[in-house]
Amino acid sequence: MGTQNDMQTTAPANQAEQRALVPRVDVLEDEQGITLLADIPGVPREQLEIKVDGETLLIEGVVAAATPPNLQPAYVELRVPRYRRSFTLSRELDPSRIEANLKDGVLNLRIPKQAHAQPRRIAVQVG
Repeated sequence: MGTQNDMQTTAPANQAEQRALVPRVDVLEDEQGITLLADIPGVPREQLEIKVDGETLLIEGVVAAATPPNLQPAYVELRVPRYRRSFTLSRELDPSRIEANLKDGVLNLRIPKQAHAQPRRIAVQVG
């Protein structure tokens, strides 16, 4: 899951949040930033919300209910699954430049490091 200094998973705060499914997430780190790969099958882009509040990254999504066209549910016993997961971001990361892509039920979030936290090459002058 990359270095533990980059982000930490935070526990849900209330019972409504605890009822949500916690998506499995892979975290990959390189010199320029981190990539999160979250499994959220059945969540369409319109039902996906990604928020950054201070140092907290929140991912929420509701699975689209499969209702036949032109029919309205009269009685429903099945709850529509909802995904929720939050992370605490390191100050080395730049949340203003997050890029998100959703494909085949996998959310790909790229969070680059701040410019000052990225390795850089220093030119050596002769003379």
